[in-house]
Amino acid sequence: MTRQHANNAPGPRAWLGLAVVLGPVLLVSMDGSILFLAMPRISQALSPTADQALWVLDIYGFAVGSLLVAFGSIGDRYGRLKLLMIGATVFGLGSAGAAFAPTPELLILCRALMGVAGATLLPSALAVLSELFPDPRRRAQAIGIFAAAFAAGFAVGPVIGGTLLGQFWWGSVFLVNLPVIAVFLVFAPVLLREVRSGGTGRVDPLSVVTSAGGLLLTIYGIKHWAADGISVLPVATIVVGIAVLIFFGLRQRRLDNPLIDFSLFRDRVFTIAVVTGLLPLAAWSATAYLAGIYLQSVLGLGVLHAALLALPGAAALTLSCIVTPAVVERIGKRAALLLCHFSIAAGLLLLLPTTVTGGIGWYIASTVIAGLGYGISFAVVADTAVGAVPAERAGSAGAIAETSNEIGNALGIAILGSLAALLFRLQGPDLAPTLDETLQLPSLSAPVIQDAKSAFVTGLHIVVIAASLLHAALGAAALRWLPRSAPEQGATEVHPRPAEEHVASKA
Repeated sequence: MTRQHANNAPGPRAWLGLAVVLGPVLLVSMDGSILFLAMPRISQALSPTADQALWVLDIYGFAVGSLLVAFGSIGDRYGRLKLLMIGATVFGLGSAGAAFAPTPELLILCRALMGVAGATLLPSALAVLSELFPDPRRRAQAIGIFAAAFAAGFAVGPVIGGTLLGQFWWGSVFLVNLPVIAVFLVFAPVLLREVRSGGTGRVDPLSVVTSAGGLLLTIYGIKHWAADGISVLPVATIVVGIAVLIFFGLRQRRLDNPLIDFSLFRDRVFTIAVVTGLLPLAAWSATAYLAGIYLQSVLGLGVLHAALLALPGAAALTLSCIVTPAVVERIGKRAALLLCHFSIAAGLLLLLPTTVTGGIGWYIASTVIAGLGYGISFAVVADTAVGAVPAERAGSAGAIAETSNEIGNALGIAILGSLAALLFRLQGPDLAPTLDETLQLPSLSAPVIQDAKSAFVTGLHIVVIAASLLHAALGAAALRWLPRSAPEQGATEVHPRPAEEHVASKA
């Protein structure tokens, strides 16, 4: 850290700095979900193919997730504030480009640029907070506010997107980022100070390329197979992608400074915590995306109406994230993780009674019940992960936990969204790859429209069942493997430790 404080009590500068930092944090998480209600409008304006529509949604999450750890190391070495300023500028430029993109390809490119910039913001923002709040107790409070803001961004993204679309054109969901970025660029140099770890670790460029490339190749093959059917191209792409990921994993074992320390996964508590960071985000992103299409394209609701229906679930998620630390002190992290997975599984199953003609009440109940579990996952995953490993490895554990959130957000749409697309292609009227494309075709008869909507709802139900079973299985694994004492023992000491190590030990 570059400067030691004589007085550990944070002054107005620290709290103002926290407020400024939370702006980009909110944007990074919000932009992972803000397009869920916007996709029908974007589909009408740009006419993307089925796989292009999925790429528009999740290329952002893949870029953030695959580069998060790498940029954490780069920031440690070259300066967190410098990286924050560069990342915020690029994020603003990508947002402006996306707002006025004339083609799906350019929109995907701008979303990828936003994702790369977003990967610079999260780890650097958390490190800067440690400089603002040197006192462990106050720093823990600041990190709690940081986590709540990150969770709130995911939750309110669809609501903000729907509200904007009720008044403006689809590009407004990107332009909303620009005022926040402008405020940050003006006040950050005044309120924040540079942070470096002083470490000498180097980022391995080949690891960055193979981790991102292997992931993208694998998911591209899955998308292509779901949208267009099985053929040589998707199979070959999947095989190559998996081979690249295997090479990446083997290479990490030989490096002195790996991007991901896979030896941490030998600890069952750590593994369950990381999967808990990934799976709820996967389920939430996929069902939120599909539910947005269901409300608008199946039930025929306006985008603003659909956004208002998402408010109860967003409120439940945010409130759950805020109160979870207090609840964990009473029931322990093991019980909290069990409640997380089983409440998400139960909430998702409440979508099964939805039909082509109705299901708004079931949708609201589902988002509220599942939202409680999503909030718990946001609040306890990082603490559980770092509490399961020695103090000197807490930085690596925290980085992996953060990455699992972003990868989960992207994988949910990529894999579960592709499953829904596959089922629609197999069971629908076979006139177009997606429901929105089908409904835009001229001279459709009522039976064909009914058939298309029914096929989409069936795909939604299958995705819900798959996600529920995965959560039930992970809940059972947590019940079997998590000790009653280990997670609770780390509850009182985990906050100060990762904040310090996260700043200093990623490189």
